[in-house]
Amino acid sequence: MLQVNRIDVAYMGVIQVLRGVSLQVQDGAIAALLGANGAGKTTTLRAISGMLKTEEGAITDGSVEFDGKRIDGHGPEEIAALGISQAMEGRRVLEHLSVEENLFVGAYCRNDRALVRQDLELVYDWFPKLRERRRQTSGFLSGGEQQMLVIARALMARPKLMLLDEPSLGLAPLLAQEIFEIIQRINIERKMTILLVEQNARAALGIAHHGYVMENGRVVLEGPADKLKDNADVREFYMGLSAAGGQKSYRDVKHYHRRKKWIA
Repeated sequence: MLQVNRIDVAYMGVIQVLRGVSLQVQDGAIAALLGANGAGKTTTLRAISGMLKTEEGAITDGSVEFDGKRIDGHGPEEIAALGISQAMEGRRVLEHLSVEENLFVGAYCRNDRALVRQDLELVYDWFPKLRERRRQTSGFLSGGEQQMLVIARALMARPKLMLLDEPSLGLAPLLAQEIFEIIQRINIERKMTILLVEQNARAALGIAHHGYVMENGRVVLEGPADKLKDNADVREFYMGLSAAGGQKSYRDVKHYHRRKKWIA
């Protein structure tokens, strides 16, 4: 469904953030994009959703294809209309609106009112806490409830592909686990295609079908999620600790340049 082909991204024409990033997301699958802060994960999502322009960024090389159509260079409103929704990092709710008003904002470009109402009930089934808070001003929700609202609002657009940016950020472990369980349920029940950006590698790979690890603006490792989860390099270097307790980079591994990036 999604094909990112060796893209370079620069901000303000001079600050290069992505260098030859390639990835793909199969129809109906969850792909996890992992990496430390500053690795380029959020920039990759912005490149896909067309939101680089809001940060004075641009794709300087490569291409992005969605459903067989090239979309790099399109505006975010055009890309959203094609069926891509992004739930951005930081629980960006419309604080002055109620929970239900936020959800209807997510469906603003839809004309099928009957189906919008059906999707609203479906979202409430997935997020029962939002049903309880439907009349409450969203600025007064807890952090976990706001994160649920951001995901639910993206779902109200009825997208083909959903981009989730750090959905567990700042949440207590039990709440984060609940969020991941809901994401997996949405994928299974709705056959929703999802590209998930996360720092919590164990949780993300626990629900994903395929995974990519980014470092310094490049994809340095990829493969089936179950293989990545058990990979010694991912545990040691992505988790950040060596056997001696020190932090390492993939560049510190002597065998790194000989190791294939694809894990069979």
